[in-house]
Amino acid sequence: MNYRHAFHAGNFADVVKHVVLARILAYLGQKDAAFRVLDTHAGAGFYDLAGNEAQRTGEWESGVGAVLRARFRPEVEALLAPWRQIIADLNPGLDADPAALRHYPGSPLVALALSRPQDRLLFCETEPGVRAALDDVVLDHRAKVLPTDGWQALAAYLPPKERRGLVLVDPPFEEAGEFHRLATTLAEAHKRWATGIFALWYPIKDVRAVDAFQREIARAGIPKTLRIEFDTRAVRQAGVLSGCGLIVVNPPFTLADEIRTVLAALAPVMASDGVGRARVGWLIPER
Repeated sequence: MNYRHAFHAGNFADVVKHVVLARILAYLGQKDAAFRVLDTHAGAGFYDLAGNEAQRTGEWESGVGAVLRARFRPEVEALLAPWRQIIADLNPGLDADPAALRHYPGSPLVALALSRPQDRLLFCETEPGVRAALDDVVLDHRAKVLPTDGWQALAAYLPPKERRGLVLVDPPFEEAGEFHRLATTLAEAHKRWATGIFALWYPIKDVRAVDAFQREIARAGIPKTLRIEFDTRAVRQAGVLSGCGLIVVNPPFTLADEIRTVLAALAPVMASDGVGRARVGWLIPER
């Protein structure tokens, strides 16, 4: 694998993924009962936007940087607030000066920040150097960093003893067949834990591959399957990462409307063409 997320931390795809993640976790936290989070491809968990990798690409500037410089309607600001607060806690002085942005959280830190004492979290990472970095930032008795392959973890750790929770599957898409593997793995994991929330992130570079992936998900017939897509261009550009999406199974009943509202506001802010495009709708509705 040659994928290193430090080059892409805080870009538009991270913003979309983490805002969705934050909204799901905020919903789960409304009930007292404990929940479990399983992050199958956790990454380093914490990224330095002033570091060499992030500075070489500058992708964060049109992602988290652009969003934090913008101001939105009160209802949008309220929906972004949990995600914004996590970033503010990592960057002293950010509320007064957006230029103070230096650190960006990966999904493990987002999950930890929005979990309660009774909740438990599992973060899988197989690359030794990345896992060591994750160990350094996940200093919490509620969480375990595992050297387990994330695909295997879906069989090994589901269902959890908690009856509620979220599985985040965010592979690097550096190997052939990742879309097919994502679809088939979801079908098997859902059989193990039919009541769990599953969030599957994917890049939009090859439109035909994305369409085939979505057809495969639809054929699985899993009820309550939501599709969220965000494009940085009104017209997709083949061969480059100009968009991303998430398939969310068993989403909170509030999620579709919340994300539709948020992404409509974020589209012109993060779009490379000044317009962008967002689509939120049911791939398979509730039966």
